[in-house]
Amino acid sequence: MAVQDSRDDKMTISIHAFRRLPQYYNYLKLLRNAGVEQVSAPIIAKKMGLNEVQVRKDLAAVSERGGKPRTGFNVIELLRDIGRYLGYDNIQDAVLVGAGYLGSALLSYKGFEEYGVKIVAAFDNNNECVGSENFSRIIYPVDKLPDLCKRLNVRIGIITVPGESAQEICDLMVKSGIQVIWNFAPVHLLAAKEIFVQNENMAVSLALLSQHLAAHEEGAQ
Repeated sequence: MAVQDSRDDKMTISIHAFRRLPQYYNYLKLLRNAGVEQVSAPIIAKKMGLNEVQVRKDLAAVSERGGKPRTGFNVIELLRDIGRYLGYDNIQDAVLVGAGYLGSALLSYKGFEEYGVKIVAAFDNNNECVGSENFSRIIYPVDKLPDLCKRLNVRIGIITVPGESAQEICDLMVKSGIQVIWNFAPVHLLAAKEIFVQNENMAVSLALLSQHLAAHEEGAQ
């Protein structure tokens, strides 16, 4: 599977390379904050435990200027190029449904805008929290979701409700014009093929961690 840059129909990278780009981005931020001006592909590869050829290919696909012999890439320029490719420079409004513990944790995170997402409103069906303020955002009843999404042209929805309510919220989001859904509920959501659903299944992640530990313990015996 390949990911295509909408600004250039000739530029495509594999989905695996696309998933590595945020890792490069975060590492480059650390370099920038430390005052480092230049970095080479071999240094990035060594630091991140990746293949040097792989890193060169990934960066060449998204860098507008490319690396230079001996000096490598300008950190700020490469950071900007990767950010543009990933869409971090184009902030999109998002709504969140489910203002419980997990939803509140996401609302409290101040770093989303750096990655191109701004949560503009939160919704819940719990009468005890509807109308209250959660990290500078008023919690609205879920039935207000369609009007706000259409009025503000919101295209990103975040689901942090219990599993039994997730599909209903997904359907409501789609009817409200949402095109991209970030799902934290532990269920598989059904949506039209043009709707992109990104699942963050913590149950699967925890199972993988447990399995790895069990295999490690068996190997140590």
